[in-house]
Amino acid sequence: MSKFLKGTFILLIAGLITRVLGFIYRIVLARSIGEEGVGLYMMAYPTFILVVTITQLGLPVAISKNIAEAEARGNYAEIKKILVVSLATTIGLSFIITPALIFLAPILSTTLFTDHRTFFPLIAIAPAVPIIAISAVLRGYFQGRQNMRPSAISQILEQFVRITLIATATKTFLPYGVEYAAAAAMAASVLGELLSLVYLLTTFKLKKRFRLRKDFFQFVHKGKRTFKELMEIALPTMGSRMIGSVSWFFEPIVVAHSLALAGIVAGSATKQYGLLTGYAMPLLMLPSFVTFSLATSLVPAISEANSKNNHKLIEYRLQQALRLTFLTGGLAVIILYVLADPLMELMYGSTKGSYFIRLMAPCFLFYYYQGPLQAVLQALNLARAAMINSLIGAVVKTALIFLLASQASFGITGAALGIIVGFVIVTILHFATVLKKIAFSFYIRDYLKGFLIMGISGWAGYWFFENILLKEPLTIRVLTVVTAMSISYLVMLFLFGLIKKDEIKRIPWLGKFFA
Repeated sequence: MSKFLKGTFILLIAGLITRVLGFIYRIVLARSIGEEGVGLYMMAYPTFILVVTITQLGLPVAISKNIAEAEARGNYAEIKKILVVSLATTIGLSFIITPALIFLAPILSTTLFTDHRTFFPLIAIAPAVPIIAISAVLRGYFQGRQNMRPSAISQILEQFVRITLIATATKTFLPYGVEYAAAAAMAASVLGELLSLVYLLTTFKLKKRFRLRKDFFQFVHKGKRTFKELMEIALPTMGSRMIGSVSWFFEPIVVAHSLALAGIVAGSATKQYGLLTGYAMPLLMLPSFVTFSLATSLVPAISEANSKNNHKLIEYRLQQALRLTFLTGGLAVIILYVLADPLMELMYGSTKGSYFIRLMAPCFLFYYYQGPLQAVLQALNLARAAMINSLIGAVVKTALIFLLASQASFGITGAALGIIVGFVIVTILHFATVLKKIAFSFYIRDYLKGFLIMGISGWAGYWFFENILLKEPLTIRVLTVVTAMSISYLVMLFLFGLIKKDEIKRIPWLGKFFA
């Protein structure tokens, strides 16, 4: 099995565990602090992503790419230089950004978010910035060496700590006000990040091939060329992420002001935004652990192939990634669309937000494609093009949110529509950019078969839920229907030739059954 497939499967398993744990965290959070508390948490969370993006400076992708190329040449001195320069950069930035966030928190909460209670979650974010800065560099190092296990385990540890602490933390602070409970939830995330960093540092110390602290500052001083090479990839990559982060940062601000123009008061707007981004969106984004795993593995794999001018391997890797995205994303879309109401009832004890799932699920297949396509662009030194694509999508999304959400006839639905249009545009632009760089065969017949299979499986799942096991508890009914839909979907993939026997044989724990 190739390093690419092995790394991808490790990240897939870890990603599934992480997303399930993360979703459990969201469920506990929603049941602990309610719609309004989730709304406060989700209004502050984009600020957290923005400051992390600025601190990381796009370096994780650049580190992964450059270390993969340096290891292919056996240049371990260059690998150390990449690490030293990256750590010095991110740690230095975190010492500037952390106090700036604390200083700006009162202005952000009262002026931009129109809800002064967001001040407390914003303050709780600050300690995480330097922690994540160092963790990002170490993850980039391991990914560049195509060793995905440390990144995978660290993510699982992080989520486990968050879940362990969330219930106790929110219960302790909720009597003081929902804003304090939301801040406690954010603090639980910070402690999760801290344990994740401890694990990464321990693993790095055990597996490193050089002494990092030896001549650290000399390497920093001599690392001008390395810094320049990193920035050539990091800055355009940061540009793409910065656009996404800034767009997400302004999203709750635009939504709050738009809903105010539509006649919706601040408290109600916070609840509605919580339903969209805290209830519906996490469920829709749950399947993206597959595409995240693929994107993380694609950067070093395609960078290595590109450095050897192996264009056939580049196309083969991309075909693998997009095909797996389509097949797994298709199953996720039909399950979410058909079972929107019962899933929300099971998760949150309410069907509020299920409307957003049915509205957005069919278009989320485009979102699942976005990660692998952006990873390919970064690996092919097209990060600048990816940044421009992201900028176009962000501008269109923000404009649509303001135009639609400010009208009483649309309200929060306008925000959902703006989000959908934004990521559809970015995905289409990414794919068009990839086609300009590499030869790519598009198998239309296979996609038509896939859509047919989705339709049949979706109809079968709907019929099954409405007519079978009606007297059983909702949990049993949902699990049975999901299992039936998944089995029928996989069987049809084999029957229609979209999954082949020799492909299953490559998976170590399944291959023995098909030998």
